[in-house]
Amino acid sequence: MAGRGCTAGYEGRGVSGESLIEAVRRGDAQAVDVLLEAGADPDSADACGTSALCLAVDAFDLNTVEALLASSRLHHTAADGHSPLLRAIDRGACDIAETLIRHGASLSVKDAEGRDALALARHWHRTGVANELRRSGRPGPIRRGTVRSASGATCEELSLGDLTVRTGHTAILTMLEPRYGILPSFEELLSRALAEPDVDHEVWWATTHALQQRHDRAVWDAAAALRDRADPLERYFGAEVLRVTNLLDESDDSPFDAPLVDLFVPWVAQEPEPRVAGALTAGLADALDSRAEEPLTMLARHHDSKVRQWAVNGLHHAVETENPKALAALTQGTKDECAAVRQAACRAIACAPPHVEDAAEALASCLADPDESVRVEAAVRLALRDDPRGDAVLDGLDATDRNSPYHWLLYDVHHHRTWGR
Repeated sequence: MAGRGCTAGYEGRGVSGESLIEAVRRGDAQAVDVLLEAGADPDSADACGTSALCLAVDAFDLNTVEALLASSRLHHTAADGHSPLLRAIDRGACDIAETLIRHGASLSVKDAEGRDALALARHWHRTGVANELRRSGRPGPIRRGTVRSASGATCEELSLGDLTVRTGHTAILTMLEPRYGILPSFEELLSRALAEPDVDHEVWWATTHALQQRHDRAVWDAAAALRDRADPLERYFGAEVLRVTNLLDESDDSPFDAPLVDLFVPWVAQEPEPRVAGALTAGLADALDSRAEEPLTMLARHHDSKVRQWAVNGLHHAVETENPKALAALTQGTKDECAAVRQAACRAIACAPPHVEDAAEALASCLADPDESVRVEAAVRLALRDDPRGDAVLDGLDATDRNSPYHWLLYDVHHHRTWGR
């Protein structure tokens, strides 16, 4: 509704490139959409010759980049000779670089020094962001901070003067190499991950995903061998490679499922590091093998809340089949000290068949939870079971607010009540 109204305001008159540039500088992706629909030139540039798409890349603004992608020239170079992709690589913007490549950005375009995408990413990987920033000659100390992408991955952001760069270059390099036919060794990818102690850093996903994509038994064996390493980060890497390999496998016979359960059940029982135990529990939660259910019920009482959350998430199938231990573990989970665990327990326990009254009672008990997200989760799950006890909670929410964290939950209730019965 608002978008149409804004578009109407531009009808009947030319839409200047300045308007588009201003919207990009503001980071207003919705306004960019409106202006493009009204006829703005997607390749508009500022006074320095920098295109709207390159400006969005410089601002690390993925939403605006995506708004411009449908109509902008991906291979158009800015005044500095960089295409949008090369600019994204220079800035260390992994999520934007990946998006540009997915939309067809050329890997063969070279910068003024003759470096293509791979060579530029390798240059930053070897030199390091801090060293490269200092070489720019800008004054002042380097400022550091941590940012999180839409996918949840973290990245360090370094600024010197007016230049800001993120530490996504190693992840970009790892993403690019297979596109050039390059397959680094398992040990090389492991070392890249270990260089970043934050396991949420995007390089951890890039390296484990690169190994998963190989569908190689030797990768599985190398990852499994890490379970005996003294360094918990090495064990975590091994667990993640194995988990992702099984999770993303599209084979009809699920060849990795049973071997993963065989390996993870004894491993998690003796794993002292919570991060590693979390990865192992997540792997068991994704497994189709019913042998994972018993350890998951025990892990639902683990001392670490992340492990408990993964465990209760993985018990939805067990409660579907009316496994009494799973139902008991989830019922206990609705009383957990951690709100995220209680919310996850509500989602899982709602998978119990409609005739299982204990499940509905456990959900109803959460309607008075001190955390709103848990109350709403419980109310929604009751409504989807045609139980009206949570309606008072739902009535106090605005189902039309698309920015609400509960928008899609409320949509599910509306759809169920309109079409589901």
